[in-house]
Amino acid sequence: MKKQILMGINGDESVAYATKQVNPDVVAAYPITPQTIIVERYSEYVADGEVDTEFVAVESEHSALSSCVGAAAAGARAFTATASAGLALMWEILYVASGLRLPIVMAVANRALSGPLNIHSDHGDSMGARDSGWIQIYCENGQEVYDACLEAWRIGEHPDVQLPVMVCLDGFTLSHTMENVLTLPDEVVKAFVGEREFIEVEGHAGKTEFRLNPEVPLTMGPVDLQDYYFEHKLQQVEAMNHAIKVIPEVDAAYEKISGRSYDLLHSYMMEDAEVALLGLGATMGTIRIVVDELRKEGVKAGLIRMRVYRPFPSEALVEALGETPVLGVLDKAISFGSPGGPLFEDVVTTFFDEAEKPLIADYVYGLGGRDASPKLLRGIFERLLEIKEKGSVSRKVSYVGVRT
Repeated sequence: MKKQILMGINGDESVAYATKQVNPDVVAAYPITPQTIIVERYSEYVADGEVDTEFVAVESEHSALSSCVGAAAAGARAFTATASAGLALMWEILYVASGLRLPIVMAVANRALSGPLNIHSDHGDSMGARDSGWIQIYCENGQEVYDACLEAWRIGEHPDVQLPVMVCLDGFTLSHTMENVLTLPDEVVKAFVGEREFIEVEGHAGKTEFRLNPEVPLTMGPVDLQDYYFEHKLQQVEAMNHAIKVIPEVDAAYEKISGRSYDLLHSYMMEDAEVALLGLGATMGTIRIVVDELRKEGVKAGLIRMRVYRPFPSEALVEALGETPVLGVLDKAISFGSPGGPLFEDVVTTFFDEAEKPLIADYVYGLGGRDASPKLLRGIFERLLEIKEKGSVSRKVSYVGVRT
């Protein structure tokens, strides 16, 4: 483990500082609350000569990701950051980036989508992008934000993956909250991240690295109709399947230099749990406190924090839940017209073919930044205990914390 430096920084600054240490070739971004601090801080690093990044101040988020696509296609490391409507404006280019197998890294300071206008945090923005072909990592605190923004490059650029990575941090809750963050020395980060790797392809001009090169020309992103489109989509499926194996390998390598271990998901007090909550992001830290309180009262409560949402860690989830009979799923987003929230639907699908299934209930909470207090979370555990006692789920989806 390497010697580290303790810094007092917020989540956005954690993103910017980690990215500064990586020193990508291109950063293209447009400011939007609560992400703006990331690109403001990074522009200061550029102005002060601390990085030699080409900083592209664009006119929209669509242009920001488009610039990153062009840079990454030419072989550069490219980074951007956004939130909410900014991510929505990137929508078309999200699919271009993943379809072209470009390992761009993007930080998303999760924020509710309009309308009505709301600048506070829920997961509606990134959940809408869950099927866009990007790896998605959800962070619990500022330390994890910093660490994920370093690991993301190794994950996305791995020869078996070659996919863009989205690092998600709850807006304001993490983006604007100062915490103690242990940071690695610049040279250690540089050695860990290494140089960008390219897969080898063969075209009419011979073998070459998969990047635009006038010496060995190739085409990226051509019209791809019935003849090959389906096959190329399946290659993205395979890349996601590889990613679920690569991520723990990168985590293990990162643990050796930092002492911090993450993996696909985190279990807490699950060995003998009779009721458990599963969720994403910063709320899980509050739930850990509630679990400790319930344990003192004799309630066998537990939690599973899902760190990696795409690719979805089905096998790891089944193993983590074990024989726990009742599971509550926390969704900080609505999937309108569906049987439940996005995380709930994936969890139910995961357990559908299992011989021993838990009773599963969905709890949609925190939309538009509404507080998830310990009292509210304790109330959810009380509902799970009622489900355990009855042996059935009377209401599959509940909206908690709503004024009546």
